[in-house]
Order: sequence, then structure tokens, then C-alpha cells
Amino acid sequence: MAGGEEQKAKAAKEGKKAKAGGEGKKPNAGGGGKKKEVKKETGLGLSYKKDENFGEWYSEVVVNSEMIEYYDISGCYILRPWSMCIWEIMQEFFNAEIKKMKIKQCYFPLFVSPTVLQKEKDHIEGFAPEVAWVTKSGESDLEVPIAIRPTSETVMYPYYSKWIRGHRDLPLKLNQWCNVVRWEFSNPTPFIRSREFLWQEGHTAFATKEEADAEVLEILELYRRIYEEFLAVPVAKGKKSEMEKFAGGLYTTSVEAFIPNTGRGIQGATSHCLGQNFAKMFEITFENEKGEKAMIWQNSWAYSTRTIGVMVMVHGDDKGLVLPPKVASVQVIVIPVPYKDADTQGIFDACTATVDSLDEAGIRAEADFRDNYSPGWKYSHWEMRGVPLRIEIGPKDLANNQVRAVRRDNSAKVDIPRANLVEQVKELLKTIQQSMFDAAKQKRDACIQIVRTWDEFVDAVSKRKMILAPWCDEEEVEKDVKARTKGEMGAVKTLCSPFDQPELPEGTLCFASGKPAKKWTFWGRSY
Repeated sequence: MAGGEEQKAKAAKEGKKAKAGGEGKKPNAGGGGKKKEVKKETGLGLSYKKDENFGEWYSEVVVNSEMIEYYDISGCYILRPWSMCIWEIMQEFFNAEIKKMKIKQCYFPLFVSPTVLQKEKDHIEGFAPEVAWVTKSGESDLEVPIAIRPTSETVMYPYYSKWIRGHRDLPLKLNQWCNVVRWEFSNPTPFIRSREFLWQEGHTAFATKEEADAEVLEILELYRRIYEEFLAVPVAKGKKSEMEKFAGGLYTTSVEAFIPNTGRGIQGATSHCLGQNFAKMFEITFENEKGEKAMIWQNSWAYSTRTIGVMVMVHGDDKGLVLPPKVASVQVIVIPVPYKDADTQGIFDACTATVDSLDEAGIRAEADFRDNYSPGWKYSHWEMRGVPLRIEIGPKDLANNQVRAVRRDNSAKVDIPRANLVEQVKELLKTIQQSMFDAAKQKRDACIQIVRTWDEFVDAVSKRKMILAPWCDEEEVEKDVKARTKGEMGAVKTLCSPFDQPELPEGTLCFASGKPAKKWTFWGRSY
């Protein structure tokens, strides 16, 4: 498991080493004044290697890269601007897309009354262990405890019942951006498993199942795009098993990522068709076009700040974070490299001009003019923070009217004439984005193993693979696989049955039960 609470003190301590203050204003390079001493800072590197101690490595990276800071309540984390910018970029994309689908924004309260929460039995049973309760006001006990939302179905649907009367009120399509609280007790991990997290949750109501089914897949495709096009993380789209579906729902679809270093799958985002179950519980009916009373069909769908953790796990390396250009708060960092007797002011001016041209072209660029840190220290600092492209400008670059560009993902260097700066940087960022996705996909695909028998399955589990196996689709068999694979690393379960199904020849048997197989399903340990 990545990162535990025991890392709190260690990670916080390591994080302090990486702090470097603000990026500073452009200094005046001319004039006599006392020369400022350049700090020989150490402690920027990571103490742990990704391949050797993944959990410790992850805890260190998220703190040292200034993504999060630990908080004094276990399982809660401060999201710093470096991570909030990523969240904001994804939010802008998602909002624009759901607006095209005529989905409207809203906000419902954080608190839920017990009677409402307990209305849908299967649903609350799925969440009961994680629900946090408010029991006091000041020194007084509340007469009725109030729950803090773990998700908002039961918060919202009593009002859907009030607002939906006839077929003209449909579809009702709402989304809210909010925080939810799930009082996790096992292995809290920044971004991946925390007691409070940010997400969007969509809740929609339709007159027909066909409309609901179509939207489930439309939203799932947006989630795939967030992972693959923005975060450069490959995912598999598929359907969850009955055992793994959303509590109280009809069926659940998901995008599933995989972390090769730990051999674990991770549910990236979910799009559920709730069917008519909640409509029955909350009496959400409407008068259809024939004047008859009918029950609505509902969906709910969500993605959370977990997306950021998956990105860190997939792309990060032993130097720290590696950010895909599309979501990087700073896409290009410009660093002056003045030597003794160089035209320092000329170099600083070239750095400023470079940032200005990139900014004007819509590229997120900054210069690091701090004069109390050496260029080498700055390289390490911005590598730790994952900035996709570093531009260095020294005396030779100034003389040749060029800049030196260094990629974060593979350390490749290239000299760019200043006349072609914007075009070449745009092209480089595009190439980096694609290269990161291709490299991640290659690693993920190398971990996928097709098995047909129980022995092959056990062998693949021991090698920490993402397993694709023919399955009879029976809940008892899935429970049995979980029971038989339980161990220190956690049990193996179904991740999803991919929509992109390989051919299943007639007579193919289930790897676990020997019964006729109905589909191919991904199996693995998961977060």
C-alpha cells in the first residue's frame, strides 16, 4: 500500500527540506553592492526509490513536490496550489463538456438526517462504516445526530421527488462540486484514500432507461479523456461485477487504472445507472405523455482528487514528480545560468523576454530569478516539482541567440533558436504529453497477463499482474476467489469486465469454477 500515516512525521520533515520560498523578483544584475552568497542547499533529493520502497517514495514525493502538506487530523491533507491547479484544469474541461450535455450546476448541504440516510438500505449498508456523525453542538448533545455526506444520493433525491411532477420536468440533470467525508480507518494515503476529499458528483433523472444507459457511457468517456488525454494515464473502460457495483445501484461502469510498481488496480472514476431503486424509495414519479404515473430512471457519476494520486504514482520517478504538460501549473521554467564575468543583466533580460513570449502564446511559463540558489539547485527543485520543460539561458545561449531546453520526462536536451521559440516549445510539450502516455501504456500493457486456468491465475497473482481471465460471472465464484487469495497483500477481486472484449471461443471454461465462461474480466489486487 502506498504511504501510511506513519509517514506523516517523516514526510513532513522531508517536505521542509524542499521548501525554497517564493520564486522572487528579477534582480538588478548591474552595480557594485555586496555579492549575495549562493546557498549550497542539500536535501532536495528523495530518500527512497520508487522501485525499492513505493509507499515511502510516494509519501515523500507528494510532500516534497509541494502537492500536499500533512494535517494534524489523521487521514486529512492540505491540498497546496501545485495540486489544486491540476484539479482546476480538469474541472474546466469537465464543466465545459457537461455544459454541452445540458447538465446544470447546483449545491446541496453537507449534512444528512439519519431518517433520509437510512431510507435506501443496501446503499447505507455499503457506506455505514465510513459515515461520520455530528453528535454535539458546543457542550450539548444533539437530540438527533446528523450525518456528514459520504455521497449525496440521499441528500438530493427527496427534492427530486418534489421537483419532478410530469414528463416536461425531465430530464433533470444536476452536477455539484463539493467535498465528502468517509471516515476511513485503514491505510489513509494522500489523494488515494483520505477522510475528506473533493469530487464532482452528477445526479440525473430520465423518463426512459435508454436515455439513462446512453448518458452512463457518455460520462464514462469523459472520465477516460481526463485520465488519458490530460493525465496521460491509460485506463480500461468496463462494467463492475454485481459484488463490486455501487450499493443500491442497477449497474456500475468504471475506468480502471493500474500501478505497475505495486501490481494493484485502482478504480479511476465511476458512472452508475441507479435504475429505479432510489426512485421507489424516494417516490420520484412523473406523469408520462399518456397521462399515466411512471417511475423515473436515475444515474449518478463521480470522479475525485484520487485522479491526482494516480497520476503521481504512474509517472513519478526517483527525482520526484513528473507532470503531463496539459495539467502542469507551470509548463516551462526558465532558469538563468550566469557565469563569472558574464553579461548577467543580458541573461536576465533574455529570460524575461522568453517568459513573456511563451505567456503571450498561452504557455504557462515562469522564470526563477532567486539569487540565493545556484542553477543546479534550481534544476533539482523544479525536477522535484515535475515541471515538464526547463529552459536554461547562459552566456553561450545569449551569444548564439538560442535557449537550451531540457525535458523532465526523459532528460533529453535540445537547443532552440529564439526566433522559433514558441513553435518549438509548443511542439515539445505536445510530444512530451504523448510520450508520457505511450510510456505509461507500454508499462501497463506489459503487466496484463491472460490466464485460462487457476494455476496460471495463482502464478500471475504472485507476479503482481493485471489479470484478464474468462469468468462464469457468478457471485459465489468471485467470493471464493477472494477467500482463496486472501493474504498480507490483500485479496484479489474483479476490477471490471472490459467493454473491449477479446473473442471468447465456444466451450471456454471459467478459470476458477470450470463452468462455461460468459465474459473476459480483469482481476487483481486493488487500492
